[in-house]
Amino acid sequence: MKALGLNPYLPFWETVPDGEPHVFDGRLYIFGSHDRRGADQFCVEDYAGWSAPVDDLGNWRYEGVIYRKEQDPLNGGPYDKELPKMDLPLGTPENPHYLYAPDVAKGPDGRYYLYYSLDFSNVVSVAVCDTPAGQYEFLDFVRTEDGRIPDVGRWFDPAILSEETGNYLYYGFAPEFRFPGMEGTVFPGSQMVKLADDMHTIISEPVCVAHGIDTAKGTDYEEHPFFEASSIRKIGEWYYFVYSSLQGNELCYGMAKTPEGPFEYKGVVISNGDLGLNGNTLAVNYTGNNHGGLAEVDGKVYIFGHRHTHGTQFSRQGTAEEVQILEDGTIPQAEVTSCGLNGGPLPAKGAYQSYIACHITEKDREKVGNAVMGGPGGALPKLPEEMPYVTEETDEHGEKGLKPYITNLRTGAVAGFKYFVFDGTEDCIEIELRGTGAVEVLADAPDGEVKAVVSIDSADWDIVSGSLVGLSGIHALYFRVKEGTVDFAAFEIR
Repeated sequence: MKALGLNPYLPFWETVPDGEPHVFDGRLYIFGSHDRRGADQFCVEDYAGWSAPVDDLGNWRYEGVIYRKEQDPLNGGPYDKELPKMDLPLGTPENPHYLYAPDVAKGPDGRYYLYYSLDFSNVVSVAVCDTPAGQYEFLDFVRTEDGRIPDVGRWFDPAILSEETGNYLYYGFAPEFRFPGMEGTVFPGSQMVKLADDMHTIISEPVCVAHGIDTAKGTDYEEHPFFEASSIRKIGEWYYFVYSSLQGNELCYGMAKTPEGPFEYKGVVISNGDLGLNGNTLAVNYTGNNHGGLAEVDGKVYIFGHRHTHGTQFSRQGTAEEVQILEDGTIPQAEVTSCGLNGGPLPAKGAYQSYIACHITEKDREKVGNAVMGGPGGALPKLPEEMPYVTEETDEHGEKGLKPYITNLRTGAVAGFKYFVFDGTEDCIEIELRGTGAVEVLADAPDGEVKAVVSIDSADWDIVSGSLVGLSGIHALYFRVKEGTVDFAAFEIR
């Protein structure tokens, strides 16, 4: 029996954002950076491998740690050549540079090549392995045959495409505000260079394939300029370049008939707050940066990205949604759901944990903005008083000794789940809550028809039940706090 596909698609305790999906030999592999739950900065952990059968996308397997930050020579790993110059001091065991968003391609020799940048080093490194999710070993740095790194754009967030026509590396960073030391730098947007078949030697000059803020004026990219997170795929006859725009929460895309581009801007693939979807101007969740790519899996196409937990932008979880490719190759914006890889709505009869909510808002929807993020080296700001968010606590009976839940749901706050298919016989809902208050269950919208009401008054977790009436077919469910303040762990529909 196939496992249900849920969002996030990995276990609740895993935090692998920036996910680049690739299908190799009948399995879907996800390559991403690796956050730490409750951390105060990005990408603290080493790269972890995960994969799933292409015909069972709810059944993910942990492949173990596939690459460690200390393997990079810029962090002290072994290397017998001259190190490239970078914009930061060398890393040490006590203070290493972190592994930022990676990508992987199968090279001309059949081996697998992992590309990454150590945070803001302005250097792209390459590691290699004989299998997609084995133990990668450092290979070399990306630079020209004479050892130079071209001074065009920032060498950041690499994406790699290897095919018969050549090996194409995409990279770039184009912020609106300049970090110290970058004040006079021009950031054209995403750059592309070709690599030799050794997969690390640059054999062409960089060219801009998607415009950033410095070059976007007067182009189709002006309203959604390239910021970071280059990603490249060929699907059908088109090459799709996916990137994170300056808006941050959205993944946009351009199309071209060749990997050299330039890519014609086409629109937004997804927003982690559903902003812009059908004209929506109110976020359905607390937003933040986004990074991911497209994957064609068993005849369907999905967009991978991430969401934010713990109220901050530093504990991100991978999400995925199916997209539709129209006859002309374009992709309408996808909706954020709780069942992205399931191939359809979830069965209503069953038990679900609350962390799969795709809608988490406080009473005043206008205040649902970005998840909290501190400045470089600064202290993490205090979370807004009314902000609900996914977190976890110690529980000896829980998976990994943890219990996930949504905390701080105050009067008017909503947790929503899309979608479930009802057969019309469901008549009871049990909800695991903690706190004092009343919770309404509504159908199809945060202010939809009330289908059940329960009350709770307990300092410990308790299960309360209510009658569920009048549901048949496909519906979203929203849990709205009528009054009080509660934590919300799970629900079961019978």
